[in-house]
Amino acid sequence: MALDNADILKIAKLARLQVNADQVDDYANSISSILDLVDAMQKVNTEGVEPLANPLDTHQRLRTDAVTADNKRDAFLAIAPKSEAGLFLVPKVIE
Repeated sequence: MALDNADILKIAKLARLQVNADQVDDYANSISSILDLVDAMQKVNTEGVEPLANPLDTHQRLRTDAVTADNKRDAFLAIAPKSEAGLFLVPKVIE
């Protein structure tokens, strides 16, 4: 799909971009080549090809979901300046 200078200026206006007059031809060629590539990719037969989440077809190794630290909540609440009903009390910062 070939774009002409009028198309480029219209796209630039819609995108609120300032394009110099001497750059319009370069932009038209660049965007036209990108659109040609997209057209070529659309013509590829992908019948029966499963979509991939990862092109390497690997699985992510995750660590086991296990507790690795002791619960020290009571110890921390014991040394807190103020606590109530298992919660830390802090000064009010929003009025």
